[in-house]
Amino acid sequence: MKEQIISKVKEMLTQNIGDAKQAIANAQASANESTKSSAGDKYETSRAMGQLDIEMYTRQLHDAESKLAVMQNIEGNLRERNEVNLGALVKTTLGTFFISVGVGKLDIDKQPIMVISPQSPIGQVIHEKQAGASVMFREKEIKIIEIS
Repeated sequence: MKEQIISKVKEMLTQNIGDAKQAIANAQASANESTKSSAGDKYETSRAMGQLDIEMYTRQLHDAESKLAVMQNIEGNLRERNEVNLGALVKTTLGTFFISVGVGKLDIDKQPIMVISPQSPIGQVIHEKQAGASVMFREKEIKIIEIS
């Protein structure tokens, strides 16, 4: 199941990278097409807005590329785990979590999997715990059933 999760997350991130690159190109093309008119302030505002868009899409691109690198690292190090850490698939009484990068809920074989980062609130609570351990999260007891 880990392989399916990794594949799906990598597919999503690759799509995000492509979308961000396209958005950067579109924003740059739009900025280049702006022509200076007699209303200089309008031109300058348009250029500034275009630059802000490019910066935002560039941050999104770098974020997706960083997450993809993490996923590739996990993929190259698939092994069974006996404690919750990066690359662990964790079944709990709250649900099933894959510890990697925060992309949210995926459905794999009709089973909901929450793909979370170790820095997420629940990720921090279950970090380095072993199967059978119980933790408190938002005033609710959660038991770790299985780790793979």
